[in-house]
Amino acid sequence: MMTTYPQRLLHEALARNAQAMPDKVAVVAEGTPYSYSRLLDQARRLAALLVARGVQRGDRVAIYMDNTWPCVIAIYATLLAGGVFLVINPQTKADKLEFIIDDSDAKVLLTDGHLASVFLSVLPNCSKLESQICAGKLPPGAAAHSIEAFDRAVAEAAPLSAPVAVNSLDLAALIYTSGSTGQPKGVMQTHQSMVFTLGSLIQYLRETPEDRILCVLPLAFDYGLYQLLMAVQLGATVVLERSFTYPAQVFQRMEQEHVTIFPAVPTIFAMLLAAHARSRLNFPHVTRVTNTAAALPDDHVAKLREVFPNALIYKMYGLTECKRVCYLEPELIDAKPGSVGKAIPGTEVYLRTPDGGPVKAGETGVLYVRGPHVMRGYWKRPDLTEHMLKPGWLPGERVLCTHDYFRMDEEGFLYFVGRSDDIIKTRGEKVSPVEVENVLHSIPGVREAAVIGIPDAILGQAVRAYVVLQPGVLVSDKQIRSWCLAHLENFMVPKEIVFREELPKTYTGKVSKKALAEDPGA
Repeated sequence: MMTTYPQRLLHEALARNAQAMPDKVAVVAEGTPYSYSRLLDQARRLAALLVARGVQRGDRVAIYMDNTWPCVIAIYATLLAGGVFLVINPQTKADKLEFIIDDSDAKVLLTDGHLASVFLSVLPNCSKLESQICAGKLPPGAAAHSIEAFDRAVAEAAPLSAPVAVNSLDLAALIYTSGSTGQPKGVMQTHQSMVFTLGSLIQYLRETPEDRILCVLPLAFDYGLYQLLMAVQLGATVVLERSFTYPAQVFQRMEQEHVTIFPAVPTIFAMLLAAHARSRLNFPHVTRVTNTAAALPDDHVAKLREVFPNALIYKMYGLTECKRVCYLEPELIDAKPGSVGKAIPGTEVYLRTPDGGPVKAGETGVLYVRGPHVMRGYWKRPDLTEHMLKPGWLPGERVLCTHDYFRMDEEGFLYFVGRSDDIIKTRGEKVSPVEVENVLHSIPGVREAAVIGIPDAILGQAVRAYVVLQPGVLVSDKQIRSWCLAHLENFMVPKEIVFREELPKTYTGKVSKKALAEDPGA
Protein backbone atom coordinates (compact mmCIF):
# COMPACT_ATOMS: atom_id res chain seq x y z
CA MET A 1 0.00 0.00 0.00
CA MET A 2 1.42 3.35 -1.06
CA THR A 3 1.78 5.94 1.69
CA THR A 4 0.52 9.45 0.85
CA TYR A 5 2.50 12.37 2.26
CA PRO A 6 1.46 16.01 2.51
CA GLN A 7 2.52 18.09 -0.47
CA ARG A 8 5.36 20.46 0.33
CA LEU A 9 6.69 21.57 -3.06
CA LEU A 10 4.78 23.20 -5.89
CA HIS A 11 5.79 20.72 -8.59
CA GLU A 12 4.98 17.57 -6.59
CA ALA A 13 1.38 17.70 -7.85
CA LEU A 14 2.56 17.17 -11.42
CA ALA A 15 4.48 14.00 -10.56
CA ARG A 16 1.56 12.71 -8.48
CA ASN A 17 -1.01 13.23 -11.25
CA ALA A 18 1.28 11.95 -14.01
CA GLN A 19 1.57 8.70 -12.05
CA ALA A 20 -2.10 8.43 -11.07
CA MET A 21 -3.64 9.42 -14.43
CA PRO A 22 -0.91 9.59 -17.08
CA ASP A 23 -3.26 9.88 -20.05
CA LYS A 24 -5.53 12.58 -18.66
CA VAL A 25 -5.31 15.92 -20.49
CA ALA A 26 -3.47 18.49 -18.39
CA VAL A 27 -3.32 21.32 -20.91
CA VAL A 28 -5.16 22.23 -24.07
CA ALA A 29 -2.93 24.80 -25.75
CA GLU A 30 -4.52 26.50 -28.75
CA GLY A 31 -6.69 23.46 -29.35
CA THR A 32 -4.00 20.78 -28.94
CA PRO A 33 -4.32 18.46 -25.92
CA TYR A 34 -1.30 17.40 -23.84
CA SER A 35 -1.40 14.73 -21.14
CA TYR A 36 0.01 14.79 -17.63
CA SER A 37 2.59 12.13 -18.51
CA ARG A 38 3.76 14.15 -21.51
CA LEU A 39 4.03 17.33 -19.45
CA LEU A 40 6.15 15.59 -16.81
CA ASP A 41 8.35 13.90 -19.41
CA GLN A 42 9.07 17.07 -21.36
CA ALA A 43 9.56 19.13 -18.21
CA ARG A 44 12.09 16.57 -16.96
CA ARG A 45 13.96 16.72 -20.28
CA LEU A 46 14.16 20.51 -20.25
CA ALA A 47 15.09 20.42 -16.55
CA ALA A 48 18.05 18.19 -17.43
CA LEU A 49 19.24 20.78 -19.94
CA LEU A 50 18.84 23.58 -17.37
CA VAL A 51 20.93 21.64 -14.87
CA ALA A 52 23.53 20.93 -17.57
CA ARG A 53 23.67 24.66 -18.29
CA GLY A 54 24.48 25.42 -14.68
CA VAL A 55 21.13 26.07 -13.02
CA GLN A 56 21.45 25.27 -9.33
CA ARG A 57 19.11 25.40 -6.37
CA GLY A 58 17.62 28.88 -6.09
CA ASP A 59 18.86 30.19 -9.47
CA ARG A 60 16.39 32.32 -11.40
CA VAL A 61 15.13 31.30 -14.85
CA ALA A 62 13.41 33.99 -16.93
CA ILE A 63 10.55 32.77 -19.15
CA TYR A 64 9.72 35.32 -21.84
CA MET A 65 6.95 33.50 -23.71
CA ASP A 66 3.35 33.59 -24.82
CA ASN A 67 0.66 31.45 -23.21
CA THR A 68 1.85 28.30 -25.00
CA TRP A 69 2.73 24.69 -24.37
CA PRO A 70 6.47 25.49 -24.22
CA CYS A 71 5.76 28.09 -21.52
CA VAL A 72 4.00 25.47 -19.38
CA ILE A 73 6.92 23.07 -19.83
CA ALA A 74 9.37 25.85 -18.91
CA ILE A 75 7.61 26.63 -15.62
CA TYR A 76 7.67 23.04 -14.39
CA ALA A 77 11.14 22.33 -15.78
CA THR A 78 12.51 25.25 -13.75
CA LEU A 79 10.91 23.89 -10.58
CA LEU A 80 12.23 20.36 -11.22
CA ALA A 81 15.71 21.82 -11.72
CA GLY A 82 15.50 23.51 -8.31
CA GLY A 83 15.21 26.95 -9.85
CA VAL A 84 12.95 29.94 -9.35
CA PHE A 85 10.79 30.81 -12.34
CA LEU A 86 9.71 34.27 -13.43
CA VAL A 87 7.33 34.64 -16.33
CA ILE A 88 7.71 37.87 -18.33
CA ASN A 89 4.78 39.04 -20.41
CA PRO A 90 5.51 38.74 -24.16
CA GLN A 91 4.25 42.30 -24.64
CA THR A 92 7.15 43.58 -22.52
CA LYS A 93 9.43 45.92 -24.46
CA ALA A 94 13.22 45.88 -24.54
CA ASP A 95 13.96 48.34 -21.74
CA LYS A 96 11.71 46.62 -19.21
CA LEU A 97 12.77 43.14 -20.35
CA GLU A 98 16.39 44.08 -19.80
CA PHE A 99 15.57 45.50 -16.37
CA ILE A 100 13.75 42.35 -15.20
CA ILE A 101 16.44 39.96 -16.47
CA ASP A 102 19.15 42.04 -14.82
CA ASP A 103 17.21 42.68 -11.60
CA SER A 104 16.40 38.99 -11.11
CA ASP A 105 20.00 37.88 -11.82
CA ALA A 106 18.48 35.31 -14.17
CA LYS A 107 20.95 32.65 -15.26
CA VAL A 108 18.89 31.33 -18.20
CA LEU A 109 16.40 32.92 -20.59
CA LEU A 110 13.70 30.71 -22.10
CA THR A 111 11.92 32.48 -24.94
CA ASP A 112 9.99 32.28 -28.22
CA GLY A 113 11.51 32.77 -31.68
CA HIS A 114 8.86 35.29 -32.74
CA LEU A 115 10.04 37.60 -29.92
CA ALA A 116 13.58 37.74 -31.31
CA SER A 117 13.33 41.39 -32.40
CA VAL A 118 13.01 42.32 -28.72
CA PHE A 119 15.18 39.83 -26.85
CA LEU A 120 18.13 39.92 -29.28
CA SER A 121 18.49 43.64 -28.66
CA VAL A 122 18.93 43.17 -24.90
CA LEU A 123 21.21 40.12 -24.83
CA PRO A 124 24.46 42.14 -25.17
CA ASN A 125 23.52 44.08 -22.02
CA CYS A 126 22.47 41.07 -19.91
CA SER A 127 25.90 39.97 -18.73
CA LYS A 128 24.54 37.70 -15.96
CA LEU A 129 22.73 35.46 -18.44
CA GLU A 130 24.66 32.28 -19.15
CA SER A 131 22.28 30.51 -21.56
CA GLN A 132 19.44 31.31 -23.93
CA ILE A 133 17.00 28.63 -25.09
CA CYS A 134 14.46 29.46 -27.78
CA ALA A 135 11.22 27.68 -28.74
CA GLY A 136 9.94 27.71 -32.31
CA LYS A 137 12.01 29.00 -35.18
CA LEU A 138 15.51 30.06 -34.17
CA PRO A 139 16.25 33.66 -35.15
CA PRO A 140 19.01 34.61 -37.61
CA GLY A 141 22.28 34.91 -35.74
CA ALA A 142 21.26 32.36 -33.10
CA ALA A 143 24.67 30.71 -33.20
CA ALA A 144 26.43 34.02 -32.59
CA HIS A 145 24.42 34.42 -29.39
CA SER A 146 24.77 30.71 -28.44
CA ILE A 147 20.96 30.34 -28.53
CA GLU A 148 19.89 26.71 -28.19
CA ALA A 149 16.77 25.08 -29.60
CA PHE A 150 14.07 24.43 -26.97
CA ASP A 151 12.29 21.93 -29.21
CA ARG A 152 15.42 19.85 -29.74
CA ALA A 153 16.10 19.76 -26.00
CA VAL A 154 12.69 18.38 -25.08
CA ALA A 155 12.89 15.89 -27.94
CA GLU A 156 16.43 14.61 -27.44
CA ALA A 157 17.63 15.27 -23.88
CA ALA A 158 17.57 12.43 -21.37
CA PRO A 159 15.02 13.15 -18.61
CA LEU A 160 16.30 14.42 -15.28
CA SER A 161 16.44 11.34 -13.08
CA ALA A 162 15.10 13.08 -9.96
CA PRO A 163 14.06 16.63 -9.06
CA VAL A 164 16.78 18.77 -7.51
CA ALA A 165 16.23 18.81 -3.75
CA VAL A 166 14.79 22.06 -2.38
CA ASN A 167 13.05 23.11 0.82
CA SER A 168 9.46 24.30 1.12
CA LEU A 169 10.81 27.63 2.36
CA ASP A 170 12.85 28.09 -0.82
CA LEU A 171 11.54 30.46 -3.46
CA ALA A 172 9.40 28.93 -6.19
CA ALA A 173 8.66 32.09 -8.16
CA LEU A 174 9.38 35.76 -8.60
CA ILE A 175 6.21 37.42 -9.84
CA TYR A 176 6.98 40.84 -11.21
CA THR A 177 4.30 43.46 -10.77
CA SER A 178 3.19 45.47 -13.77
CA GLY A 179 5.19 48.47 -12.61
CA SER A 180 2.46 51.10 -13.10
CA THR A 181 4.61 53.42 -10.99
CA GLY A 182 8.37 53.09 -11.39
CA GLN A 183 10.19 49.89 -12.32
CA PRO A 184 8.63 46.43 -11.81
CA LYS A 185 9.13 44.75 -8.42
CA GLY A 186 9.78 41.04 -7.98
CA VAL A 187 7.36 39.55 -5.45
CA MET A 188 9.02 36.59 -3.69
CA GLN A 189 6.80 33.56 -3.18
CA THR A 190 7.97 30.29 -1.62
CA HIS A 191 6.86 26.75 -2.35
CA GLN A 192 5.10 26.77 1.01
CA SER A 193 3.16 29.97 0.37
CA MET A 194 2.08 28.93 -3.12
CA VAL A 195 0.98 25.42 -2.10
CA PHE A 196 -1.03 26.93 0.76
CA THR A 197 -2.62 29.49 -1.56
CA LEU A 198 -3.60 26.84 -4.08
CA GLY A 199 -5.40 24.87 -1.38
CA SER A 200 -7.29 27.92 -0.19
CA LEU A 201 -8.34 29.00 -3.70
CA ILE A 202 -9.44 25.52 -4.72
CA GLN A 203 -11.49 25.18 -1.53
CA TYR A 204 -13.55 28.33 -1.85
CA LEU A 205 -13.93 28.09 -5.64
CA ARG A 206 -15.20 24.51 -5.10
CA GLU A 207 -13.02 23.20 -7.90
CA THR A 208 -12.76 19.51 -8.76
CA PRO A 209 -10.54 17.31 -10.98
CA GLU A 210 -13.39 17.30 -13.52
CA ASP A 211 -13.12 21.04 -14.10
CA ARG A 212 -11.85 22.54 -17.32
CA ILE A 213 -10.42 25.99 -16.59
CA LEU A 214 -10.11 28.62 -19.29
CA CYS A 215 -7.00 30.82 -19.17
CA VAL A 216 -6.83 33.81 -21.53
CA LEU A 217 -4.93 35.89 -18.96
CA PRO A 218 -1.13 36.17 -19.26
CA LEU A 219 0.80 33.58 -17.26
CA ALA A 220 3.01 36.51 -16.22
CA PHE A 221 -0.03 37.83 -14.31
CA ASP A 222 -0.60 35.89 -11.08
CA TYR A 223 -4.31 35.56 -11.86
CA GLY A 224 -3.41 33.76 -15.09
CA LEU A 225 -0.55 31.76 -13.59
CA TYR A 226 -2.73 30.34 -10.84
CA GLN A 227 -5.27 29.00 -13.34
CA LEU A 228 -2.52 26.69 -14.61
CA LEU A 229 -1.24 25.88 -11.14
CA MET A 230 -4.73 25.10 -9.80
CA ALA A 231 -5.47 22.78 -12.71
CA VAL A 232 -2.25 20.81 -12.19
CA GLN A 233 -2.74 20.80 -8.42
CA LEU A 234 -6.17 19.22 -8.83
CA GLY A 235 -5.46 16.96 -11.77
CA ALA A 236 -7.93 19.06 -13.79
CA THR A 237 -7.48 20.57 -17.28
CA VAL A 238 -6.50 24.11 -18.23
CA VAL A 239 -7.59 25.42 -21.64
CA LEU A 240 -4.82 27.86 -22.50
CA GLU A 241 -5.24 30.68 -25.02
CA ARG A 242 -2.74 33.38 -25.91
CA SER A 243 -5.17 36.20 -25.13
CA PHE A 244 -8.75 37.46 -25.48
CA THR A 245 -7.84 39.54 -28.54
CA TYR A 246 -10.16 37.48 -30.76
CA PRO A 247 -13.25 36.80 -28.60
CA ALA A 248 -15.11 34.78 -31.24
CA GLN A 249 -12.21 32.31 -31.39
CA VAL A 250 -12.19 32.01 -27.60
CA PHE A 251 -15.96 31.48 -27.51
CA GLN A 252 -15.62 28.68 -30.06
CA ARG A 253 -12.86 27.06 -28.00
CA MET A 254 -15.01 27.28 -24.86
CA GLU A 255 -17.75 25.33 -26.63
CA GLN A 256 -15.38 22.76 -28.10
CA GLU A 257 -13.58 22.12 -24.82
CA HIS A 258 -16.65 22.33 -22.54
CA VAL A 259 -15.03 24.92 -20.30
CA THR A 260 -16.49 24.94 -16.78
CA ILE A 261 -14.59 27.87 -15.19
CA PHE A 262 -14.29 31.32 -16.78
CA PRO A 263 -11.80 33.64 -15.00
CA ALA A 264 -11.61 37.20 -16.28
CA VAL A 265 -11.08 40.85 -15.43
CA PRO A 266 -13.64 43.66 -15.92
CA THR A 267 -12.22 44.72 -19.28
CA ILE A 268 -12.73 41.19 -20.63
CA PHE A 269 -16.25 41.09 -19.20
CA ALA A 270 -16.95 44.42 -20.94
CA MET A 271 -15.83 42.93 -24.27
CA LEU A 272 -17.88 39.79 -23.65
CA LEU A 273 -21.03 41.76 -22.81
CA ALA A 274 -20.54 43.98 -25.86
CA ALA A 275 -20.40 40.83 -28.01
CA HIS A 276 -23.49 39.52 -26.20
CA ALA A 277 -25.36 42.75 -27.01
CA ARG A 278 -24.65 42.23 -30.72
CA SER A 279 -25.40 38.51 -30.80
CA ARG A 280 -26.64 36.61 -27.77
CA LEU A 281 -24.10 34.33 -26.09
CA ASN A 282 -24.93 31.37 -23.89
CA PHE A 283 -22.50 29.02 -22.11
CA PRO A 284 -24.60 26.67 -19.96
CA HIS A 285 -21.64 24.35 -19.23
CA VAL A 286 -19.75 27.10 -17.32
CA THR A 287 -20.34 26.60 -13.60
CA ARG A 288 -18.03 29.29 -12.13
CA VAL A 289 -17.21 32.82 -13.26
CA THR A 290 -14.51 34.67 -11.34
CA ASN A 291 -13.40 38.30 -11.32
CA THR A 292 -10.48 40.14 -9.78
CA ALA A 293 -7.84 42.82 -10.68
CA ALA A 294 -10.51 45.56 -10.54
CA ALA A 295 -14.03 45.88 -9.19
CA LEU A 296 -16.76 44.14 -11.19
CA PRO A 297 -19.62 46.64 -11.53
CA ASP A 298 -22.83 45.37 -9.92
CA ASP A 299 -24.72 46.21 -13.10
CA HIS A 300 -22.67 43.60 -15.00
CA VAL A 301 -23.81 40.74 -12.77
CA ALA A 302 -27.34 40.50 -14.17
CA LYS A 303 -26.01 40.56 -17.74
CA LEU A 304 -23.40 37.89 -16.95
CA ARG A 305 -26.19 35.64 -15.70
CA GLU A 306 -27.71 35.79 -19.18
CA VAL A 307 -24.43 34.57 -20.70
CA PHE A 308 -23.64 32.03 -17.94
CA PRO A 309 -27.07 30.85 -16.72
CA ASN A 310 -25.70 27.98 -14.59
CA ALA A 311 -22.64 29.71 -13.14
CA LEU A 312 -21.76 30.88 -9.67
CA ILE A 313 -20.28 34.38 -9.96
CA TYR A 314 -17.37 35.20 -7.66
CA LYS A 315 -16.32 38.74 -6.84
CA MET A 316 -12.79 38.78 -5.44
CA TYR A 317 -10.01 41.17 -4.50
CA GLY A 318 -6.30 40.51 -4.37
CA LEU A 319 -2.85 41.82 -5.03
CA THR A 320 0.32 40.12 -6.19
CA GLU A 321 1.91 40.47 -2.76
CA CYS A 322 -0.41 37.79 -1.34
CA LYS A 323 -2.16 36.51 -4.46
CA ARG A 324 -5.74 36.75 -3.10
CA VAL A 325 -7.19 38.60 -0.11
CA CYS A 326 -10.91 37.94 -0.07
CA TYR A 327 -13.91 36.62 -1.98
CA LEU A 328 -17.68 36.91 -1.78
CA GLU A 329 -19.66 33.70 -1.56
CA PRO A 330 -21.61 33.69 -4.85
CA GLU A 331 -24.89 33.00 -3.06
CA LEU A 332 -24.52 36.41 -1.36
CA ILE A 333 -23.89 38.47 -4.48
CA ASP A 334 -27.38 39.99 -4.43
CA ALA A 335 -27.56 40.36 -0.65
CA LYS A 336 -24.17 42.12 -0.44
CA PRO A 337 -23.95 44.38 -3.52
CA GLY A 338 -20.60 46.08 -3.84
CA SER A 339 -18.87 43.73 -1.40
CA VAL A 340 -15.79 41.65 -2.16
CA GLY A 341 -16.52 39.39 0.79
CA LYS A 342 -14.32 38.02 3.54
CA ALA A 343 -10.78 36.64 3.86
CA ILE A 344 -9.92 33.49 1.90
CA PRO A 345 -9.77 30.26 3.97
CA GLY A 346 -6.88 30.06 6.43
CA THR A 347 -6.19 33.80 6.49
CA GLU A 348 -7.33 36.98 8.27
CA VAL A 349 -7.96 40.62 7.35
CA TYR A 350 -8.50 43.76 9.41
CA LEU A 351 -8.64 47.53 9.00
CA ARG A 352 -6.55 50.24 10.66
CA THR A 353 -6.48 54.01 10.43
CA PRO A 354 -3.48 55.51 8.59
CA ASP A 355 -1.76 55.98 11.96
CA GLY A 356 -2.49 52.39 13.06
CA GLY A 357 -5.58 52.88 15.22
CA PRO A 358 -8.76 50.75 15.22
CA VAL A 359 -11.54 51.33 12.70
CA LYS A 360 -15.25 51.05 13.56
CA ALA A 361 -17.70 49.07 11.42
CA GLY A 362 -18.80 51.10 8.43
CA GLU A 363 -15.82 53.46 8.55
CA THR A 364 -12.99 53.56 6.02
CA GLY A 365 -9.57 52.19 6.90
CA VAL A 366 -6.41 50.67 5.47
CA LEU A 367 -6.60 46.91 4.82
CA TYR A 368 -4.10 44.53 6.45
CA VAL A 369 -3.69 40.85 5.52
CA ARG A 370 -2.37 38.05 7.73
CA GLY A 371 -1.64 34.52 6.55
CA PRO A 372 0.82 32.04 5.00
CA HIS A 373 0.10 33.47 1.54
CA VAL A 374 1.83 36.78 2.25
CA MET A 375 5.00 37.32 0.21
CA ARG A 376 8.50 37.05 1.67
CA GLY A 377 9.13 40.55 0.35
CA TYR A 378 10.32 42.25 -2.82
CA TRP A 379 13.42 40.85 -4.48
CA LYS A 380 16.42 43.03 -3.54
CA ARG A 381 14.16 45.87 -2.37
CA PRO A 382 14.29 46.01 1.45
CA ASP A 383 13.01 49.61 1.40
CA LEU A 384 9.81 48.71 -0.44
CA THR A 385 9.47 45.50 1.57
CA GLU A 386 9.47 47.52 4.78
CA HIS A 387 6.78 49.78 3.34
CA MET A 388 4.47 46.81 2.68
CA LEU A 389 5.29 44.32 5.46
CA LYS A 390 4.54 45.57 8.96
CA PRO A 391 4.97 44.08 12.45
CA GLY A 392 2.23 41.54 13.15
CA TRP A 393 0.59 40.10 16.23
CA LEU A 394 3.46 37.80 17.22
CA PRO A 395 7.13 38.68 17.81
CA GLY A 396 8.93 38.64 14.47
CA GLU A 397 5.73 38.20 12.47
CA ARG A 398 5.05 40.35 9.41
CA VAL A 399 1.64 41.17 7.96
CA LEU A 400 0.83 42.81 4.64
CA CYS A 401 -0.29 46.42 4.63
CA THR A 402 -2.09 46.79 1.29
CA HIS A 403 -2.29 50.61 1.50
CA ASP A 404 -5.75 50.21 -0.02
CA TYR A 405 -8.86 51.67 1.59
CA PHE A 406 -11.85 49.52 2.53
CA ARG A 407 -14.96 49.58 4.64
CA MET A 408 -16.05 46.60 6.72
CA ASP A 409 -19.69 46.18 7.75
CA GLU A 410 -20.87 44.79 11.08
CA GLU A 411 -20.90 41.24 9.64
CA GLY A 412 -17.26 41.50 8.54
CA PHE A 413 -17.84 41.93 4.79
CA LEU A 414 -15.34 44.13 2.96
CA TYR A 415 -16.11 46.93 0.49
CA PHE A 416 -13.34 48.33 -1.68
CA VAL A 417 -13.10 52.12 -1.51
CA GLY A 418 -9.95 52.79 -3.50
CA ARG A 419 -6.20 52.53 -3.72
CA SER A 420 -4.38 55.05 -1.58
CA ASP A 421 -3.03 56.85 -4.63
CA ASP A 422 -6.40 56.80 -6.43
CA ILE A 423 -8.52 58.54 -3.79
CA ILE A 424 -9.64 61.95 -5.08
CA LYS A 425 -9.64 64.88 -2.66
CA THR A 426 -12.05 67.53 -3.91
CA ARG A 427 -13.74 70.41 -2.05
CA GLY A 428 -12.30 69.04 1.16
CA GLU A 429 -14.08 65.70 0.59
CA LYS A 430 -12.65 62.28 -0.33
CA VAL A 431 -14.13 60.64 -3.40
CA SER A 432 -13.84 56.92 -4.16
CA PRO A 433 -13.35 56.47 -7.93
CA VAL A 434 -14.90 53.01 -7.64
CA GLU A 435 -18.16 54.43 -6.30
CA VAL A 436 -18.42 56.88 -9.21
CA GLU A 437 -17.43 54.19 -11.73
CA ASN A 438 -20.18 51.87 -10.45
CA VAL A 439 -22.77 54.57 -11.13
CA LEU A 440 -21.35 55.22 -14.60
CA HIS A 441 -21.47 51.51 -15.42
CA SER A 442 -25.16 51.43 -14.48
CA ILE A 443 -25.99 53.91 -17.28
CA PRO A 444 -27.56 52.06 -20.24
CA GLY A 445 -25.16 52.12 -23.18
CA VAL A 446 -21.96 52.59 -21.17
CA ARG A 447 -19.45 49.86 -21.94
CA GLU A 448 -16.48 51.00 -19.82
CA ALA A 449 -15.76 53.85 -17.44
CA ALA A 450 -12.81 55.09 -15.43
CA VAL A 451 -12.55 58.00 -13.00
CA ILE A 452 -9.44 59.96 -11.96
CA GLY A 453 -8.64 63.18 -10.14
CA ILE A 454 -7.05 66.06 -12.02
CA PRO A 455 -5.45 69.22 -10.58
CA ASP A 456 -7.87 72.10 -10.05
CA ALA A 457 -6.93 75.54 -8.72
CA ILE A 458 -10.20 75.94 -6.81
CA LEU A 459 -11.24 72.39 -5.90
CA GLY A 460 -7.78 70.96 -5.23
CA GLN A 461 -8.72 68.07 -7.49
CA ALA A 462 -11.62 67.77 -9.89
CA VAL A 463 -13.35 64.51 -10.82
CA ARG A 464 -12.84 63.51 -14.46
CA ALA A 465 -14.68 60.55 -16.00
CA TYR A 466 -13.60 58.67 -19.11
CA VAL A 467 -16.46 56.84 -20.80
CA VAL A 468 -16.60 54.25 -23.60
CA LEU A 469 -20.05 53.71 -25.11
CA GLN A 470 -21.49 50.59 -26.68
CA PRO A 471 -21.29 50.67 -30.51
CA GLY A 472 -24.15 52.62 -32.04
CA VAL A 473 -25.25 54.14 -28.71
CA LEU A 474 -25.58 57.90 -28.23
CA VAL A 475 -25.35 59.26 -24.70
CA SER A 476 -24.49 62.92 -24.03
CA ASP A 477 -22.35 64.32 -21.24
CA LYS A 478 -25.47 66.15 -20.00
CA GLN A 479 -27.34 62.84 -19.69
CA ILE A 480 -24.41 61.32 -17.81
CA ARG A 481 -24.25 64.24 -15.37
CA SER A 482 -28.00 64.05 -14.77
CA TRP A 483 -27.73 60.33 -13.99
CA CYS A 484 -24.81 60.95 -11.64
CA LEU A 485 -26.66 63.79 -9.85
CA ALA A 486 -29.54 61.38 -9.22
CA HIS A 487 -27.26 58.68 -7.77
CA LEU A 488 -24.29 60.48 -6.17
CA GLU A 489 -23.58 63.30 -3.79
CA ASN A 490 -22.97 66.55 -5.64
CA PHE A 491 -19.23 66.71 -4.90
CA MET A 492 -18.79 63.24 -6.46
CA VAL A 493 -20.36 64.15 -9.81
CA PRO A 494 -17.68 64.39 -12.54
CA LYS A 495 -16.75 67.91 -13.49
CA GLU A 496 -15.39 66.65 -16.81
CA ILE A 497 -16.61 63.80 -18.98
CA VAL A 498 -14.32 62.57 -21.76
CA PHE A 499 -15.57 60.11 -24.36
CA ARG A 500 -13.14 57.59 -25.79
CA GLU A 501 -13.40 54.66 -28.21
CA GLU A 502 -11.10 52.61 -25.94
CA LEU A 503 -9.40 53.02 -22.58
CA PRO A 504 -5.67 52.33 -22.17
CA LYS A 505 -4.93 49.00 -20.51
CA THR A 506 -2.06 47.41 -18.65
CA TYR A 507 -0.91 43.95 -19.81
CA THR A 508 -3.04 42.42 -17.04
CA GLY A 509 -6.19 43.94 -18.52
CA LYS A 510 -6.64 46.70 -15.95
CA VAL A 511 -7.49 50.22 -17.06
CA SER A 512 -4.27 52.22 -16.81
CA LYS A 513 -5.15 55.27 -14.76
CA LYS A 514 -1.56 56.43 -14.99
CA ALA A 515 -1.94 56.64 -18.78
CA LEU A 516 -5.24 58.50 -18.37
CA ALA A 517 -3.62 60.99 -16.00
CA GLU A 518 -0.94 61.65 -18.62
CA ASP A 519 -3.50 61.95 -21.44
CA PRO A 520 -2.72 65.21 -23.29
CA GLY A 521 -5.87 65.05 -25.39
CA ALA A 522 -8.38 65.26 -22.57
